[in-house]
Amino acid sequence: MGILDKHKVLEKNATLLLVCSLAVVTIGGIVEIAPLFYLENTIEDVEGVRPYSPLELAGREIYIREGCYVCHSQMIRPMRDEQERYGHYSLAAESQYDHPHQWGSKRTGPDLARVGGRYSDEWHVDHLTNPQSVVPESVMPKYGFLLDRNIDGEYITDLLETHAMVGVPYTEEMIASANADFRVQVNPDADWDGLVERYPGAVVSNFDGQPQLTEMDALVAYLQMLGTLVDFSTFTPDASR
Repeated sequence: MGILDKHKVLEKNATLLLVCSLAVVTIGGIVEIAPLFYLENTIEDVEGVRPYSPLELAGREIYIREGCYVCHSQMIRPMRDEQERYGHYSLAAESQYDHPHQWGSKRTGPDLARVGGRYSDEWHVDHLTNPQSVVPESVMPKYGFLLDRNIDGEYITDLLETHAMVGVPYTEEMIASANADFRVQVNPDADWDGLVERYPGAVVSNFDGQPQLTEMDALVAYLQMLGTLVDFSTFTPDASR
């Protein structure tokens, strides 16, 4: 009772409560922030993580434009239930080239951090066109109009240059080849060796099955790479971090 009686002093004195609250927040902030000043890099370098290919980056822009992040997070937490459902917990390095990142806690739909490669291109196209055709209980709106929206990559070079300005390591070669890489990723019959050399693991496919390059192609290309860059069968976290 003695401790509770002393706590009543804080509850009855607004000024004292404010001062003590600020003190606790200050101490907690220092404990969390101060160690960061002694680290050369707060993000562990992970093998396999690379910048988005031009088509993937365009697809990410469509993903953001259509508000997909409102219902889907891209951050798997290090808890057993999350990892059993979605896969290995998310690494900071996997989002280091995201501007803005797609973390979050709002999940009307499942987390998409590891959706890449789990479903076929056809499944993604069907799901985006009519979500209820593959998931009857889904409340997701239809995005079939993306099949009718052609894209030509007119501004894709500018987009890569903009991301390079904020620290994404796009090389001069990547920027110079942006328009060609943008188009070749949807043409399995083309010479796409240079694309894969610049962006290892990039999926080359006619994603929506149409002869023209559409916004659906770009969005599916983005979804198909999410969570595929790191080989977690060989990944070992840095114990010093």
